[in-house]
Amino acid sequence: MDMLWSGWGDPARATPLPDAVTGLLRDLLGVKPRSAEPLTLDEIAVPEPAPAAALRALADAVGGEAHVRTGAEARIRHTRGKSTPDLLRIRGGDVDAIPAAVVLPASHDEVLAVLDVCAEHRLALVPFGGGTSVVGGLSPEPRRPFVALDLARMDALIALDPVSRTATLQPGLRAPHAEALLAEHGFTLGHFPQSYEWATIGGFAAARSSGQASAGYGRFDEMVLGLTVATPAGTLDVGRAPRSAAGPDLRQLVLGSEGAFGVITSVTVRIRPLPGTRVYEGWRFASFEEGTAALRRLAQDGPRPTVLRLSDETETLIGLAQPDAIGSSGFPEAAGCMAIVGYEGTEEDTAYRRERAAAVLRDAGGTCLGEAPGERWAHGRYSAPYLRDALLDAGAFAETLETAAFWSRLPELYASVREALTTTLTESGTPPLVMCHISHVYENGASLYFTVVSAQGDDPVAHWTPAKHAANEAILATGGTISHHHGVGSDHRDWYLREAGPLGIDALQAVKRRLDPTGLLNPGILLPTD
Repeated sequence: MDMLWSGWGDPARATPLPDAVTGLLRDLLGVKPRSAEPLTLDEIAVPEPAPAAALRALADAVGGEAHVRTGAEARIRHTRGKSTPDLLRIRGGDVDAIPAAVVLPASHDEVLAVLDVCAEHRLALVPFGGGTSVVGGLSPEPRRPFVALDLARMDALIALDPVSRTATLQPGLRAPHAEALLAEHGFTLGHFPQSYEWATIGGFAAARSSGQASAGYGRFDEMVLGLTVATPAGTLDVGRAPRSAAGPDLRQLVLGSEGAFGVITSVTVRIRPLPGTRVYEGWRFASFEEGTAALRRLAQDGPRPTVLRLSDETETLIGLAQPDAIGSSGFPEAAGCMAIVGYEGTEEDTAYRRERAAAVLRDAGGTCLGEAPGERWAHGRYSAPYLRDALLDAGAFAETLETAAFWSRLPELYASVREALTTTLTESGTPPLVMCHISHVYENGASLYFTVVSAQGDDPVAHWTPAKHAANEAILATGGTISHHHGVGSDHRDWYLREAGPLGIDALQAVKRRLDPTGLLNPGILLPTD
């Protein structure tokens, strides 16, 4: 199934906002109904595709014309990603970032052949997995036409080693399909980000994805043991053992590279046995500060739950801790902060960790609300992007951003980003609702994930840009990283340059020049073009 071209996910799952939420948007934020309906797919005019000679060469590279698509619909569906600005632009008919063709290779060798064709015909190339980027990762600088390299045909489980507990997967494998293939052998990857239903294995690696069960399973980059990468300069194979002292780990050069250095064509990951038991429960804390301290205790001293997240007071009050419960009284008395704590594993291990963690949470001031809130979260864990679409349809603006920092810096980071967003949007006439949660914890720090809702203003994209920039500045000023798991793309690139520093960027540019001498790979994404 194709994802909704003008929104998120399965069109059949789109649902309107409850009346209570619509009224809150109107009364609290001044949200007004849209003045005009978005364009339909067939109303969007697209430019001419790539030249005929290039299309013939691309078809030869991937086994025939059936695997090179130049129609308007295919190209529109591969235009940009799924950030709110991306969606607003495509709904308005803006296709300045549309590919000149969509190419679907079936193998590593075909990817190499496509790269050769692009170099010969002066076409740029953007790897395309699930199309779920929310940081401009699919919008290259428009200096030359580009092709979208859709990896959907590369969707196999190549190998599984039950002794070492590793699996080698192709990059176009969507996460649910990967889980189904692994489950046939009794294993799981354990990677469940909000984009899970649509994102791909290659995309997880390219963007350093982090799943909702990261407290137990780790981030995706921690799961990766080996990678094969097709570059304009040839093939790069990295990773031959779990750990190595043979020089710098080149896997880390590919992870997070966002298609700027090469196209990932296979990923070897560690896998774990399917859990026999899954239990999720809710806990209440009097304040975000108190809840954060409780999470830190578990992250540092254990026992570590599999899922550990904490919503601040505003997110808890609105109900975003359980997206399917928006507009209802899913959190009794709606006071304080909601934490979701989950355990996966054997029945014995789950019971042991749950009992010990409960003692820590109670000692830290928490009150257990039972399994109902946790199960409700689990049921709606992939629903938030659909809620975002409904908010846009109702005339509201809704967007997310995230960061991470050491525990000691987290309070200042939280306050600074909230202040930057609130002040900027209020001064422009659209006071926002700013919500936040902690969703990934480590011994030394944690991530902060913000959701912002306001009225759209006359030009929603232009309206959001100063607020996003102010938040980025606040992140760097208070010691946060510009991205914990969304990636850099084009939206964060200028702040990433400052975070990495001039010498670090020069080193990465040298790698870029060696692997991609003509700069055809995702130009302007992650690194500036020369």
